[in-house]
Amino acid sequence: MSDHSARTGEVHHEPGGPTVLRFRRVHPEPVEDVWSAVTDPDRCARWFGRWSGDARPGGTVALEMTAEEDAGGPPSQVLISECDPPHRLAVAIRDGDGEPWELTLTLAPEGTGTVLVLPHVLPAGLSPADAGPGWHWYLDRLAASLAGTPMPDWERTLTATVDHYRA
Repeated sequence: MSDHSARTGEVHHEPGGPTVLRFRRVHPEPVEDVWSAVTDPDRCARWFGRWSGDARPGGTVALEMTAEEDAGGPPSQVLISECDPPHRLAVAIRDGDGEPWELTLTLAPEGTGTVLVLPHVLPAGLSPADAGPGWHWYLDRLAASLAGTPMPDWERTLTATVDHYRA
């Protein structure tokens, strides 16, 4: 089993319902540190994107992607559905007129580390092959940011993971 395949997400097709892409990652850092890397705007910008705005339940923040090649485009609007520090964050990310991306991040202690679970309810028409490699890459970037190691290469991640999400 390759290093990438050990961290791939699972695709769940709900009968009559949405497709859910679910990731589970284990980090050696404590829950509070992982939570900070996700929710602090400066730390989040290191691996995903910078946000600003009203970050409380019911509030909306503007998310500017910082890691992608075409970074610098208009910010996405993110509705904070739920925020229970440092364990649970649920959001709906809207980019343009499309359906929002519903995401829930759950952090739980495991020994001195953290188990991160991230399910993404895929909007109708969005293939797991379109979203899966990106989330794989971003979660690898989170791990690198936490550990202070070099960021993963996008092309290498895409090549190593896309077939898994097409299946």
